[in-house]
Amino acid sequence: MAAFVASAGCSRVGAPAARLSTARHASPVPVRVPAARRLSTGLRMVAPSPSKEEQFVCADESPMTLTRYFMGKANEQLDEEHVQDLQNLMASIQMACKKIASLVSRAGITNLTGYEASGSINVQGEEQKKLDVLSNDVLKHALKWRGGKLGIIASEEEDEPIMVDELASGNYIAVFDPLDGSSNIDAGIATGTIFGIFAESAGCLASDWEAKVDQEVLTCLQNVLQPGSNLVASGYCMYSSSCMMVLTTGSGVQGFTLDPQIGEFVLTHPSITIPSRGKIYSVNEANEPAWDPVLRSYIASLKDGSNSSGMTYSSRYIGSMVADVHRTLMYGGLFAYPADKRNANGKLRLLYECSPMSYLIEQAGGIATTGRERVLDVIPSSVHQRVPLVLGSPEDVQELLDKYYEASL
Repeated sequence: MAAFVASAGCSRVGAPAARLSTARHASPVPVRVPAARRLSTGLRMVAPSPSKEEQFVCADESPMTLTRYFMGKANEQLDEEHVQDLQNLMASIQMACKKIASLVSRAGITNLTGYEASGSINVQGEEQKKLDVLSNDVLKHALKWRGGKLGIIASEEEDEPIMVDELASGNYIAVFDPLDGSSNIDAGIATGTIFGIFAESAGCLASDWEAKVDQEVLTCLQNVLQPGSNLVASGYCMYSSSCMMVLTTGSGVQGFTLDPQIGEFVLTHPSITIPSRGKIYSVNEANEPAWDPVLRSYIASLKDGSNSSGMTYSSRYIGSMVADVHRTLMYGGLFAYPADKRNANGKLRLLYECSPMSYLIEQAGGIATTGRERVLDVIPSSVHQRVPLVLGSPEDVQELLDKYYEASL
């Protein structure tokens, strides 16, 4: 559908349609009606009224795009310089997400499914899929060259933080998981990009990452290893039946959906608030025998309705963090990837998975915890540090925390 429907007359939506006639005209020049539209001699022709879809487009010629949002409402609490910096960073992130969304949607027909032919292994010890590597490159290049005052980039797919070229570097740090849930890509299951933006705590300018750890490198690492409470923005972009970006800049959570007709993210879910309690829990129950007794007891209470709400919960687990957290944000309940006997610190990475998602969930009114402490208070000891994670509706997560507290007495 064209963005503007000239034949319907956007400025006249709801007005009576223009009418033509084959009757004798006062003008010496006759009115010519195309043969294809000439029903019969002497019948008046009526221009088609705009359809409901056309009326919607005409009535909303100027939607609230992500770009407009950042130019206006998103950063009213920031000064002009920081507004411009964050606006530039988000422009780079949304451009990268559009490109990744296109790559994901065409992965099956462009031979981008499966693993790297070289058998590449990332720093996590995980075999990299083709789209893992490509998505990481897309984000790096977008942030490196269009990131405004960006100084450092840290990614799941990089062994160490990458320092942006000196001429383009500055006061912000971007951390990201370029393609969360990529193990599901061959099955066509929802995937996503997780990102967070920190402000640097100290100056750091360098052209390349050096193998030797000198004082300059240590300073840069200190800038990266910040608790989630220092985030200035975070969010995720989900690639599914639609491409949706959900983000926060510290004043609530907003949801934008990519409109492929105009190529822009449009505000579709303003001021998202997570329900105070849900009816869904999302956790890999195959690991249940290895959980601690408190978590096992709590999940059992959700199944049989013996929890404080008296409700019986349903289990929903996709195995893609972005998709599972998104559903939890929309419908309430909780998402968990807890510690177990095999993974004492869980499996999710603090810096670029747990902290950005926890910041967003808290901004939506939820709670995020490791089971022992608030996720946003954990200071990373390494770039790829893992922590247990439970996040979701405040009443659901608080009930679990109360059980942990009672067990500690």
